[in-house]
Amino acid sequence: MSTNSLMIRDFPQDERPRERFVKHGPQSLSNHELIAILLRTGTKDESVLQLSNRLLTHFEGLRLLKAATLEEMTEIKGIGSAKAIQILAAVEIGRRIANLNYTDRYVIRSPEDGAKYVMNDMRFLTQEHFVCLFLNTKNQVIHKQTVFIGSLNASIVHPREVFREALKRSAASIIALHNHPSGVRL
Repeated sequence: MSTNSLMIRDFPQDERPRERFVKHGPQSLSNHELIAILLRTGTKDESVLQLSNRLLTHFEGLRLLKAATLEEMTEIKGIGSAKAIQILAAVEIGRRIANLNYTDRYVIRSPEDGAKYVMNDMRFLTQEHFVCLFLNTKNQVIHKQTVFIGSLNASIVHPREVFREALKRSAASIIALHNHPSGVRL
């Protein structure tokens, strides 16, 4: 069997793109291996790795691939509408992520700013809610999460729940808030 006709099933388990993705992360894969994961299958004559390599070669890399149309992609043997749409959808997600704008984030400069940010959502709740605001280094809110919902007058929260989300979001600081549905502040 020649190297050119090797199919994914012929590769050792630990050399297959999906398995390497799981074991070593997406950064360990080449562009054509990442595209092969999106394409999922090759053709009867060509492995998915060969097909993805041919796709990248046709468009001279990612720069022209990101601007490719559905029609241009489906002109390539082995790339039908479904595969082309999968690639174009992934490109669009990447474009949207690259264009995310963080300038409209709410900035917390005082305790009043924090209270104002959550007041409308928490004002009429009938149970105690423990809410955390996760901030970046510029004190902009990057995430708001209700960590725990308690009873009418109690809310017991474990620190691991708060810190898990803070670590996940790479938060620089945390503001913890809770309401008093009974109207009594202790």
